[in-house]
Amino acid sequence: MAFDTIDAAQAALGDQGYICGRPLATVVFLALRLGRPLFLEGEAGTGKTEIAKALAAALGRRLIRLQCYEGLDASSAVYEWNFAEQMIAIRTAEATGGADRSTLKSELFTEDYLIERPLLQAMRPQPGGAPILLIDELDRTDAPFEAFLLEALSDFQVTIPELGTIKAAEPPIVILTSNRTREVHDALKRRCLYHWVDYPDFDREIAILHARAPEASAALSAEVVAFVQRLRDEDLYKKPGVAETIDWAKCLLALDVVNLSPEVISDTLGALLKYQDDIQKLQNAQAKRILDDARASLSP
Repeated sequence: MAFDTIDAAQAALGDQGYICGRPLATVVFLALRLGRPLFLEGEAGTGKTEIAKALAAALGRRLIRLQCYEGLDASSAVYEWNFAEQMIAIRTAEATGGADRSTLKSELFTEDYLIERPLLQAMRPQPGGAPILLIDELDRTDAPFEAFLLEALSDFQVTIPELGTIKAAEPPIVILTSNRTREVHDALKRRCLYHWVDYPDFDREIAILHARAPEASAALSAEVVAFVQRLRDEDLYKKPGVAETIDWAKCLLALDVVNLSPEVISDTLGALLKYQDDIQKLQNAQAKRILDDARASLSP
């Protein structure tokens, strides 16, 4: 299942369009080799979710994603009963004078009426081997769910009162992500290998853009990346991530833009920035100033 070397892991991710540095490739390699969950933390848009997608593609495994949100509880993450189908079965039994109450109850709470949610799906055998279980944006949940998750990931099993305990025959490959809107408890972090996913440097962001938007010319790609990297130094509520760099480049290509200009930047800022206050800061002379700084950084 695991890659033979760190270089092989880095190359396999690169083949899927995920350009990462050796430190990240190393922690991925170790997580696979040791069977440990991988905890990725960093700003939104730095590629934490994408690494799970790339790894699933590289290994040929199914990707199962649990998108976290405020109020997520254990039952929503594991399973629920198909109440609509159960009610139909009850009405049918009543209309036909079928099974008695005790028999009907035992029939209603079987796997035929079970809706599997991501955590339970990840415990099931999958074609091609253990799946990738992505627990995305864990920081959006609360402490009780973290405590439940700690127990579930310790033994790789979940309990359904009506059916009993279901244990994974082969533990899933677990990747957890956090945008650090709050601190995740140390007890959960200690179960994982940890890596902070930072914004890439200029050369790596150029390589990422080339992989994701190969139609962009070298000159336009350099201007786009230099501008975004310079923009991240500004006092913004939400700095643009790599995902925004790629989106912006694709927008510029759709407009047949060859070189950046203050006017083009002003017209397309909605692809880079998602808050009006941030967009307002980049109006008029500010965009030109940052563009001039970006071009100066590209000069030999």
